[in-house]
Amino acid sequence: MPDILVISAEVAWPLAILLAWLAGEFIHRWSGIPRISVYGLVGFLLAQGFPDLFTTDSGSPVTLLANVAFGLILFEFGYRVNLNWLRINPWIAVTGLVESIATFAAVYFIANMTGMPPLTSLLLASLAMSTSPAGVLRVIDEQRSSGQVTERVLHIVAINCVLAVFVYKVVVGFWVFETSGSLTQAVSHSFIEIIASALLGVALGALMPAILRRLGTLARDGSAAFALTVVLLVAITHAADLSPVLATLTFGLTARHSRVAFTRTQRNFGAIGELLTVLLFVFAVSTLDWDRVVSGAWLGMILLLARFVVKLLATGAFAHVSGVPWKKGFATGIALSPMSVFVILLLEQTRYMGIVLVDELAALAAMTLFMEVIGPIITQRALIWARETHKEEH
Repeated sequence: MPDILVISAEVAWPLAILLAWLAGEFIHRWSGIPRISVYGLVGFLLAQGFPDLFTTDSGSPVTLLANVAFGLILFEFGYRVNLNWLRINPWIAVTGLVESIATFAAVYFIANMTGMPPLTSLLLASLAMSTSPAGVLRVIDEQRSSGQVTERVLHIVAINCVLAVFVYKVVVGFWVFETSGSLTQAVSHSFIEIIASALLGVALGALMPAILRRLGTLARDGSAAFALTVVLLVAITHAADLSPVLATLTFGLTARHSRVAFTRTQRNFGAIGELLTVLLFVFAVSTLDWDRVVSGAWLGMILLLARFVVKLLATGAFAHVSGVPWKKGFATGIALSPMSVFVILLLEQTRYMGIVLVDELAALAAMTLFMEVIGPIITQRALIWARETHKEEH
């Protein structure tokens, strides 16, 4: 019987990925729902139905592959961010800053008012600031979306993700200091980790294009070289307890501004990128527990509503001064709904450091499950409403 269980566990993840992909294809073609919404739903149902088969730890191959998948998405996401665009139109950066800070304040106030401890409220608020770059980028690529709203969403997501990581790491540093009393350990979990992660991404983002230019194979070998560098970055950041989120994001950002050109066929890193994306979204929800989802459902829904309203009002308020009509401003805010994968992987990385926060954030479990399934659909509807999508060919 134990041998059968071992064999089942080895087969569980490949089978789950295949089932999620098939379900995503069929349901997307039938209803137009984003594939990633289906991936998440299938992953959650399988994990709840067979919990013993989908348990993972920090050293499991599935965990490593999920983080590599997220790293590839963050690299591509960072590559699409144009800092010159923010310099030419600083109101977009202002929108991102105001929207993130207002979201943080609203979520913290509500969580604190419900009796949640201050540090837990701060953690919840910092995570709620973020929008999932994986969810947003996947919907944009699937819909072949382009235009003012699409570009604003990409840049604002980058801003609020960086802010979310920064604030989250600072709060975790305070948490470590409060529990251990070690100021050195607290600082290493916050400022040193942030700075070192960003510098690592910048260094490789400048070095790899230079090497490829020297070899004269930039156009031919760019995708493979950058994918392998992302794998290396994820491995280094995990071994050194750094942030793979910041490292891979800054790697993509630096590579773009090193004037590296990707061709259209290199988007998503081809079939391997597609496979890893399915694994990522299945893995993310497999870490959620149904009991936590239920216990945090009411507070989670209230916080999601507050988060949605704040993002909508903030992007709408700065629409005209940043050069777009109200409709496109509100569409930008609506498109910022997804948050799930980003949040789950941040929590998982913190858990592997020995800091278990998931139990204290039951409301977050409900928020992430809901936004894993519904968030991409909301983003898709917002982009269609803004008339920036193209009909997908099947």
